[in-house]
Amino acid sequence: MTCPPSATRSCGGRTSRSIRAVNSPTRSFRPTRSSRITARSRPAPMPSSSVVGVYDGHGGAEASRFINDHLFLNLMRVAQENGSISEDIIRNAVSATEDGFLTLVRRSYGIKPLIAAMGSCCLVGVIWKGTLYIANLGDSRAVIGSVGRSNKIIAEQLTKEHNASKEEVRRELKSLHPEDSQIVVMKQGTWRIKGIIQVSRSIGDAYLKRPEFSFDPSFPRFHLPEPIRRPVLTAEPSICSRVLRPNDKFIIFASDGLWEHLTNQEAVEIVHTNPRTGIARRLLRAALNEAARKREMRYKDLQKIGKGIRRFFHDDITVVVVYIDHDLRCKNVTVPELSIKGFIDTVGPSNFRNLRGLE
Repeated sequence: MTCPPSATRSCGGRTSRSIRAVNSPTRSFRPTRSSRITARSRPAPMPSSSVVGVYDGHGGAEASRFINDHLFLNLMRVAQENGSISEDIIRNAVSATEDGFLTLVRRSYGIKPLIAAMGSCCLVGVIWKGTLYIANLGDSRAVIGSVGRSNKIIAEQLTKEHNASKEEVRRELKSLHPEDSQIVVMKQGTWRIKGIIQVSRSIGDAYLKRPEFSFDPSFPRFHLPEPIRRPVLTAEPSICSRVLRPNDKFIIFASDGLWEHLTNQEAVEIVHTNPRTGIARRLLRAALNEAARKREMRYKDLQKIGKGIRRFFHDDITVVVVYIDHDLRCKNVTVPELSIKGFIDTVGPSNFRNLRGLE
């Protein structure tokens, strides 16, 4: 299995982060083509900060690749224009990314119509001046591990999942589309929106948002019997923020493939009780072991399953673990900025430098 390199940096200031990232595709043992990771951190003397993104694509790679290339830049641009980072700033950056991808769809639709069926979940975490911001579209999940009484690690889920398997999501869809009896239906044992897709919020999936991108019957997988009158899916993220507390120890960002096999508490206990080195890979291995157990097979046998078949055993799994070291001072240590993008560990000047002076 080929995975991106683990990355660790200690950053000065009130808190510091070390980042571990790993990805396991279902189609082969190469990094998956439809999922992307972004992770960036900024050291002293500026206020330490990090941006982490997990983009779990579906229908093809274009949407997740576009988010990977543009969301961070949009965030930096909007933050600089407004002089701050806040929930609204992150919401505007996500909106700009959605608008940009729909523009790409419009330009490409004539020669590549299936781009209208490409979309991506989008999970973003921003740590800025001691505050954690989480934005989510789709069913990826962020979980924070905090130490409670008796040094017991406690899991707290930070994200809302926009998946039709959730009763509250089905209620929301039915209330928004009372005239459409097929807005959410059970198909092959799974709740799906219009009988096609499970997630109710995403970047892309233009054919479920704009009637001009509807498919004719020659594309039966994405063809709708009746054109949509208004967007079926949205790109409105769920956003929350919280000041990081001394007992907050780490945050796990992962696509839904991890959470299909591990509970929140199981995941934080794995992170809390094991060394940092290789921790994302350890979570991945635990999930795959559980996937194998459910099929009454061994992990090594699961590894042997070939391209195109693995998807029936487990989903893509992308994991990023961000450790939070409170009051760590890096005296007389030169710490480079860290950028992980698309599984390539690159260290160099970061656009975070443009945020100098922001409130």
